[in-house]
Formats: sequence, structure tokens, C-alpha cells
Amino acid sequence: MVSWRELREARPDLAEGGRSLLYQVGVGLAFLGTVATDGRPRVNPMCPLLTDDDMYAWIVAGPKRGDLLRDGRYTLHSFPCDDNEDAFSCGGRATLLDDDATKERMTQQFVDERKPIGLTADALTGQLLFQLDIERCLLTRTTGHGDPSPDHTIWTIRSRT
Repeated sequence: MVSWRELREARPDLAEGGRSLLYQVGVGLAFLGTVATDGRPRVNPMCPLLTDDDMYAWIVAGPKRGDLLRDGRYTLHSFPCDDNEDAFSCGGRATLLDDDATKERMTQQFVDERKPIGLTADALTGQLLFQLDIERCLLTRTTGHGDPSPDHTIWTIRSRT
């Protein structure tokens, strides 16, 4: 697994493309896929937080949080774009964090990113913070909806190129 920083260093094109697609609406917004107890995939919207170094997620109590605590495997996919079919997805392992300094920083970033809508730290009450390490990612670039030749760039930790 690699951190967001390590992805940026190995493939700055993928990291920048990923950041722009995950933050296309001004805050992180993506679909989170987890593995349910019966092995089925579970997909829910959520708000990733990107720093220069890592990717994080505050997760509310519920099935997806239980999945991450039990299994840790995740996949993340950007929301659809209005003008094209560009997309970013990544996957790896989520790790529960119990570091107060990191929790404070991620709380402040969450609040700062949502100042325009007036959310406060109270919105995170009862949520747990996970760090999302990366094993693979995919960046798709298109010329618009229906592009017959989308450009797919695939990276895995094994490729490291």
C-alpha cells in the first residue's frame, strides 16, 4: 500500500487528476465500495479528505463503517461529471485512526472545506476517522459523453510506474 504522497510522487498525473475529480464540487465527494459480511459489494456516497500526504474519511455509524472495521478493503470512485465521462477510482485498505492530532487536523479541514454551507465540527459527532491507503487506481479521461476512445490510465502498487 502507498500513501497519497507516494502516489503523487510516483504518478503526479494520476494524483492531480484524482484530486480534481474527487473535489469537482468543491469538497471531496465519492462513492465508497466496501465488502458486506456476506461478501456482496456495498456502495455508498461519502466525502473523502485529501491532504498532501494522505487520504482520509470520516465514516458515520452504519454498515459501511462495520465493513471497514471488519475487513478494511475499500474502493473509491468519483462522482459523474456533468460535461464528460472522466472518472477516478482507487482502492486499497482503510485503517482506523486513533491519533488525536490527526483527528484534529482532519476535523478542521472538514469544517474549512464546508464553510460556505455552515457545517461545524458537531457534524462529525460519533464518526470514526479512517486513513485510506492505495493499492491501485484508474484515471479515465474523455472528450465528452459518448467518447468512443476514452483514455484509461491504470496504476497498481506492483507497477510503480
